[in-house]
Amino acid sequence: MAMTTNTAGTIAKAAGNTAAVKTDPKKVLNAYIAKMEGQIAKALPSVLTPERFSRIVMTAVSSTPKLAETTPQSFLGAMMTAAQLGLEPNTPLGQAYLLPYKNKGVLECQFQIGYKGLIDLAYRSGQVSIIQAQAVRENDEFSYEYGLEPKLTHKPALRDRGEVTCYYAMFRTKDGGFGFEVMSKEDILAHAERFSQSYGSDFSPWKTSFDAMAKKTVLKQVLRYAPLKSDFVKAVASDGTIKHDIAPDMSEVPTVADYVVDGDTGEVIEVNVAEGGGPA
Repeated sequence: MAMTTNTAGTIAKAAGNTAAVKTDPKKVLNAYIAKMEGQIAKALPSVLTPERFSRIVMTAVSSTPKLAETTPQSFLGAMMTAAQLGLEPNTPLGQAYLLPYKNKGVLECQFQIGYKGLIDLAYRSGQVSIIQAQAVRENDEFSYEYGLEPKLTHKPALRDRGEVTCYYAMFRTKDGGFGFEVMSKEDILAHAERFSQSYGSDFSPWKTSFDAMAKKTVLKQVLRYAPLKSDFVKAVASDGTIKHDIAPDMSEVPTVADYVVDGDTGEVIEVNVAEGGGPA
């Protein structure tokens, strides 16, 4: 089991003398980020520098001011989870998100993986040769069959494609295995309302990037059948978590969000939100 760091102690050291900026939560949070660059550097993959990652996180705080109001423990936990996975949060790349979320009335920072981050992690596993998620529109030519000889055909219309009717995701492994999953738009909406704690949040990517979140949903469904390594499974398990500690392996830190996750599917099967709680 990975050794956790006392986050309260880390915050106290990082804060230093913040008396002059106590009225500006954003400046205090930026001070924490700057002081933690050493730990960030240890967590990041070589393709992402700690300076760049710190700038990205500070920009996220500027673009979503509510993040500065989240508890420092949860913010640092979400930040370090993104760092260890090598995913850029709250950028146009759509790899990951740091989201304000009310957990039992307390504003916390929740970590979410974006659909492009999910694809990136799948490719990094080294076992997938191709993975895609697509939207199907009314005038596209689309058909699929499950069973002993599954088939999937999608020919997008060249113009006037119409409204989105469903989404699908598919993968092919390097040894030739494959799988796909199809979900109607209505199924996607029902799934989001039931399982996404941030679905109703003003800051939720469901509101700002519905298409991307729909693709992520169907990707997570199909990847349940992909023969991927445990590192990938642990990375996906960090999606939607709130953590109050820091560890060399953030997957070892338990989430504090008040919900129960199905160990086989990774889906939330029970949500217990106190009165006044729910998405921020």
